[in-house]
Order: sequence, then structure tokens, then C-alpha cells
Amino acid sequence: MSRAGAKEPKPYDPPPGWTVTDRPMTIAFLGWARLGLQGKEGSGYNLSASDLASGLAISGHRVVYLRSGFEYSFRPGPFIRKFETWRGIDCYHLFNSPNLAPALFNFKNMDKERSCPKQTSLVLRWLDEQNAQSVHIHSLEGFSIDLVGANRRTGRPVVITTHNYWPVCPQVDLLYNETHVCTDYEGGKRCESCFDPAPPFNAKMRRRIEQTALRRFGAPAANLVRALMTTRVKLKRGEFKANGLEPDDAPPDDELALGFDVEGDRSHDGTLGRRFDIDPEELPPELGRSPIDQNERFLGATHHLKVLNDYGKRRVEGVEMLNEASLVTPPSGFMCRVYESMGVRPERLRQVRLGQPHFDAMNRRTRRWPYYKVRPWDPESARRPLRLAFFGTVRHNKGLDVLVRAIPLLDPDIRRRCQFLIRAAGPDTIHRKRLAPYPEVSFLGGYDTDQLLAATGEFDVGILPFVWFENSPLVLLEFLHAGKFVISSRLGGPPEWVVEPGSEGSGANGGLGNGLLFPGGDPEALAERIRRVATGEVTLPSPAEVHAVSKLHSYPAHVREVESIHRSLLEGSGAEKGAAERADRGGHPGGVSGGPRTPPDHMPRPVAR
Repeated sequence: MSRAGAKEPKPYDPPPGWTVTDRPMTIAFLGWARLGLQGKEGSGYNLSASDLASGLAISGHRVVYLRSGFEYSFRPGPFIRKFETWRGIDCYHLFNSPNLAPALFNFKNMDKERSCPKQTSLVLRWLDEQNAQSVHIHSLEGFSIDLVGANRRTGRPVVITTHNYWPVCPQVDLLYNETHVCTDYEGGKRCESCFDPAPPFNAKMRRRIEQTALRRFGAPAANLVRALMTTRVKLKRGEFKANGLEPDDAPPDDELALGFDVEGDRSHDGTLGRRFDIDPEELPPELGRSPIDQNERFLGATHHLKVLNDYGKRRVEGVEMLNEASLVTPPSGFMCRVYESMGVRPERLRQVRLGQPHFDAMNRRTRRWPYYKVRPWDPESARRPLRLAFFGTVRHNKGLDVLVRAIPLLDPDIRRRCQFLIRAAGPDTIHRKRLAPYPEVSFLGGYDTDQLLAATGEFDVGILPFVWFENSPLVLLEFLHAGKFVISSRLGGPPEWVVEPGSEGSGANGGLGNGLLFPGGDPEALAERIRRVATGEVTLPSPAEVHAVSKLHSYPAHVREVESIHRSLLEGSGAEKGAAERADRGGHPGGVSGGPRTPPDHMPRPVAR
């Protein structure tokens, strides 16, 4: 199943000054996305995992990777094949996984997600064949929960970096219907109405057909098959349109007869006359609003382990899985506290802040900028608008709709002092239509890290209007590395990085801080924060002043920290010490258990009501 005729790329040589170990380890990474695609598949999670794996390989360690839940074929049963070598990392794919990835497709498959001894045995055999000394899991989507405990019983350490809440939430974001923070999952009963995805069998069959066409006949055939299957679905739903296009049915500009005469109305609000008739069914669902103290309310709740169905059982077993790991390393302290509030032992948790190569490149670029110590904008001396930027996607959890609703709420005088740059991957037509009357808004589509590096000179303030318990969003860290002031939802981990003016921690830059926080999902509150900046009520700090109060972590430091974690686990005692001897003894003594598991004594017992 490896790519026919594909050249094996050479591993990267260590760059000047990079530390290379004289005691190499073999570390197996697990995830669902293709590692070499980095952020193009799996978004921030895969970008973080792939850069970390690459850094460890450059440091002289042997890194292998296993992907599961995405590749399917008509060959019976699950099996593993090498797919490619990327940056010196041998990448393998587990085909025909009983568990689908991403998690959305597996939402109706809780039995297999909770325990799948057949799949787990296959993974353990692969780890043995690779002589893996340690395992680093960045996503278990596409695997089953019982894998961690089974692997630990072999004596092999397991580090889990949680980029989302998958261990306790099959939706992964603790976001009901992808729009509202799930403050109470009601023992699992609320999960039953959260999603209604296609049955797992349907998703697997579609992938078998499309991917087999790709592997046997190439991309043109696969694209044709995909188009035919998509057309079939649209016909079934009544969504198919002639030629796939529709005429522009926007009514004429209200000011069509004026030409370029603006003398008639000096009090005009600056909007354009181009407006669209919007079908209410086109509108995205209104996103949930959270109180400013939503974090504290969630952490203080006592109902997180109530069990009323299989989703409830899955949460309890997910918590137990984290307790069975050698170490769980969320990038944010908030995520650590969420897991602790649900019963994960504090000694199992350690915050490990993210470092990325492109973070460092942005930081260096900013420090070398001639305007590094210059405050970017103030209303008294400004000869251009205040430039505010959104970077992300159109997915509901990123909260673009909150910004779209906030802009029309601004007083026209405030709005006209601003320019909004929206870089959002995905279909954004409805958002463009809604903001068409406002010439201060530019939609510029998706972006990659190279464009991001160039774009840091194009805006003054970054906006993060997400509506879920964010962990350690890459976009927030990108803004701060670029020396940008931010306006962010107060949900999840970001308050650990955002220092408000005059707050504790702002003294390092004279009390200016590096951002403002607002209640998640609240467009009125977001509009008010924008007003405070646009009027000068809040002074924008220089990039140097932003850096002075921001907790930022370099990529080399991140790689060294993770390297030291695996080293300390392998050089520990007991079961972990045994993992260091795996290459000499072969095999795994623990086996796989598909039987019932009992929560450890320290963990709150599930309550059935």
C-alpha cells in the first residue's frame, strides 16, 4: 500500500546549533491525520504533532508514526502498511480500522470506541515490530480507549498530549451541537441529541470506494467518483442545481442613480447600497453565549461523572485511560484542571506549552522589524484605520459568526475608523453577503504559515471570538509571537496568556497588558471591546511591549522538554524502566484485556440516577 515509485526523502540534517543526542530513543507517535500534510489535515493538532516528531528526529531519535481511522480498502479486516517516509520518519497507516476518524464519524460507534481488543492487539504488534520504547499519542481518534491501558501493561510508557477533550467528549470540543458550551452532559443523555452523523458503515464504504479509486487509478478517477457520490447525495436532498451555478439575484444598488455624487447627505453612515436577500435557512445557527466566569462555573461543577448510558460510561473510561497513561501533557493549565475535576490524578498531569518553528520565525521577524518598539496606532495621530484581523476557519467553534454579528453593532463613526481583515478557510459566502454593506470588511480566504508570516505587517489587533473551551490556540500564540494586541473570548486556556490592561502581570509593560477578554459568544461585548481600542480608551502597546508580558515558548525548548519527558520515563523505575529494555527482550507480556475496568480509588465513582 506504500506509494508506488515514490522517492524516499532524505531526513533533514540538524541545523547549525541544534543539539543532537548520543542516546537515541525509538518513539512511536499515534494520530489520525497524515503526518506529512501537517496543518493541511488535522489542522493545529497535526501541525503541532508533526513539528514535534520532526524535531525529535532531527535530534537523532528514531520516530515512527501510525495513523488510524482514515484509510479503508476492500481487503477484509484491519491491517497496517508503511505509506511513506517523511523527514526521516517512517509513517504507517492502519487500514480498515473499526473506529473512524475524525471523531464526528465515530459518534455512533461507542462500543468499538470504548474497547476494541482486535485493533489494540494489531497496534501492540506493530509497536513491538518497531521496537518502540515509548509512545506519544496526539490523538486517539480512530483508535479505542483500551489501547492505553493495554500498552502500559507491556511496560512501555505512554505520553498523551491532549489537543482537545476527546478522552471525555466524543464530540471533542465539549460543544453541544457544535454551537453551545456543554456545561452538563446529563450523564451522557445530552450526547444522544448532539450529533446525527451517517452510520459508521456508510462512511467506511464511501471511503473504501473513493480511496480504492485513488490508489488504483489515480486522482482524476478518484475525483470523478467523489463528484458522482456527492451529486447522488445532493439529488437525494433536492440540492442539485443546473450547471452547479445560480444567477446573481442581488437587487440593484440603492444608490444606483447617484453616480458619484455624495453631496446630498453629509450624515451618511458609510455603508454601501449593495444588499442581498438572504434566505433564513442560509444563516448559520446562532452561537451560544457564555457568562464571563464560564470557566470557573464548569470547573466547580460536580456532575461530570454521572452515568446514564454508554456515553456516560465512555467518559468514565476515558478518565481512567488518562490515569493509566504515564503522563498527560495538555498545552494549557485549564485543560489540566478540567481533567483533574473529572478525576484524573494531579500527578498524571503536566502542562507542556507549545513551541512551533513558525512561531519562532514570526517572533524573530517581529524583533527585527524597524517598528518593533513603536506603538502601532492611536486615534489622535492616526492617518489610517485601526486594522483588526480574524485568522481561522468558518467552523462554528471558531466564532466567526460572533464577529460578523458584532460589526453592524458598532457606531458608524467607530466602524469607519476600523478595517477588518478576515482570513477564514471554508465556505464564507453567507458571511460575505451579511457584511456586504460594510466596506470596512475584507474577506481574504484561507492561508498557510508562509502567508501568515507575511501578513503580520497587515494588522494591529487580532480577534479570537471562539465559543468553546479553547486549549492553547495556535492563532492566539501566533498573534502574540507577532507582537499583536488581542481581543479574545474568556473561555478555556487563553486567559492564561491574555494579560488585560492594569491586571496582575501587566506591570512588565507599564500596565498596558497584551489584550482584552470578553464573554464567549457575546457580539455586543466584542463590539464594546473594539470600541475601547478604536477610541483610544485602551492604548495599543508596541510589539516589544506585548512580548514583555506574554508567556511564549520556543520550538527548541519545546522539543527538549518533550525529549526529557520520554527520557525520564524510560530511565524511571518499575514498569517504565522495563520499557527501556524492550529492544532486548521482544514481545509484550501484558496482552490485551477487553474486560470490565474498575475506576481507581481516588477517582469519583460514577453515579447512576
